[in-house]
Amino acid sequence: MSISALRNQNSLDKLLKQVQKDESPTTEKKSYVDERLWKPQVDKAGNGMAIIRFLPAPVNEEMPWVRVWNHAFQGPTGQWYIENSLTTLNQKDPVSEYNTQLWNSGVESDKEIARKQKRKLQYYANIYVIQDSANPENEGKVMLYRFGKKIFDKLMEAMQPAFEDETPINPFDLWEGANFKLKIRKVDGYWNYDKSEFESQSQLAPSDEEMEVIYNKQYSLQEFMAPSNFKSYDELKTRLDAVLTGTVATGKTAAQFIEEEESIPAPTMKSEPAPEPASVDADEDDAMSYFQKLANE
Repeated sequence: MSISALRNQNSLDKLLKQVQKDESPTTEKKSYVDERLWKPQVDKAGNGMAIIRFLPAPVNEEMPWVRVWNHAFQGPTGQWYIENSLTTLNQKDPVSEYNTQLWNSGVESDKEIARKQKRKLQYYANIYVIQDSANPENEGKVMLYRFGKKIFDKLMEAMQPAFEDETPINPFDLWEGANFKLKIRKVDGYWNYDKSEFESQSQLAPSDEEMEVIYNKQYSLQEFMAPSNFKSYDELKTRLDAVLTGTVATGKTAAQFIEEEESIPAPTMKSEPAPEPASVDADEDDAMSYFQKLANE
């Protein structure tokens, strides 16, 4: 796509309409190391800072972000369930169905289990890394950024400011968007992004030609929605049964499921009891990373 065509189609109204659609009541990846994914780093005190720029929708795609729901919890067997949820594709999901049964039982202990097993939301977007002091080799690169509700709320605040004296901006616009100062603090064991903010509106690069080069380096976001990134209902149900009861309805043994769990790359952590899920104030991506680490113990 030419840069001039992109300028004409990059509409803030279009983005806001999609947000309304995503958040309507009717809307409810396999784990591996993806070198395209950028993740900020923090120091020993849990502080970190980087400057990034959110990019527009990739070529032949409608939106500059996608949403993926997933589940991450430890069952009574000690095994972990970490899977993408079929509700992302507006399909039935065995964990969501099971949680509904637990909630509707009216028993408080069942409701508490459902809360711990609730699905979590992650977003994916293309970014241009402007400053990354912890990993300077990332600077000047187009990368994928996975983030949770807190960062998405920052995007929404820019597009729909709360006060009349604030001007709405499209953070994904190459000409009139704004660089994002990502500031991280560790609060109650989780990454906190409250200090993060957008700079003044600015053009991403001095010339359209330079911005076109950046734009054409973006990765497809729709691939995260591809059916190949989601197990079938039956596969997920089998996995859920193994996590909850240790029984396996297919040819796979419980030992094989454990081996799959242990293949998830993550640092070794000291063994602890199953954690409470991240609170609504904690970033979903940070919480998911924590769960994946515990799954490898």
